[in-house]
Amino acid sequence: MTKLKNIALAALALLLLVSCGNSQTDKKIKIGYTNWADCIAITYLTKEVLTEQGYDVELLNADVAPIFASISTKKIDVFMDAWLPVTHKDYMDRYGNRLDTLGEVYKEARIGLVVPDYVPISRIEELNADKERFGAKIVGIDAGSGIMKVTNDAISAYQLDFNLLTSSGPGMTASLKRAIDDGEWVVVTGWTPHWMFERFKLKVLEDPKGVYGNAESIRSIAWKGFREKDPFAAQLISNIRLSDEEIASLMAALEGSKTTEEATVKAWMKDHTALIKSWIPVSVQE
Repeated sequence: MTKLKNIALAALALLLLVSCGNSQTDKKIKIGYTNWADCIAITYLTKEVLTEQGYDVELLNADVAPIFASISTKKIDVFMDAWLPVTHKDYMDRYGNRLDTLGEVYKEARIGLVVPDYVPISRIEELNADKERFGAKIVGIDAGSGIMKVTNDAISAYQLDFNLLTSSGPGMTASLKRAIDDGEWVVVTGWTPHWMFERFKLKVLEDPKGVYGNAESIRSIAWKGFREKDPFAAQLISNIRLSDEEIASLMAALEGSKTTEEATVKAWMKDHTALIKSWIPVSVQE
């Protein structure tokens, strides 16, 4: 009898261990992010909000193409910076049937070609007339990003005699700063929201052909079925929305910070406690 009791207790202990293990696994979320300033800001904010709710959040840095592919195969759970309907259209066309849009993080996002305000042109088609002043080059970011594809489309549409240089988000802003410090002409692939518009006097070149589209929406996406797997996390993420002032202040805090991203975001959250609290689901229908 004692032997049977011991076996039963051992089985119960094993069942509890497995249950606890599953619970911990369910509280793990992998978020993919790129090196774009807005993506870093939104992603680290999401990480800290979820962490406060007991989640174990892993951040995975990559280019946007493998992020979309990894979400479609459930290797990554969430991406907080999908630009639609233009910038990431190709990725949504390819993987959209395996993805779910959770929420809209920010409205009125824009992409385009950006120059310092001292450059006396205002439209994309004016670039060719001064191509020597620009070195016949447009400073871009990572090759797989949507803005690079759209910029290649713009080069074709406007018949620009320019080369599009592959770089990175930080590399692009470094090139922009050097040019401005030296009073030189430069044209870069740019987007708002971005801290560079707070730091420098810039202008987005007018796009009469509409290659870059109108205002876009930054959306959070996950693999199809994630919402059913974790209704609470999905609802929390879908509730994350930022105004112009909120995202600008967060990005500015991160760009000028001398501490870690986590510490900077936590300090920002303390100044926006009501906003953060408004995102936390009171109840979720299972």
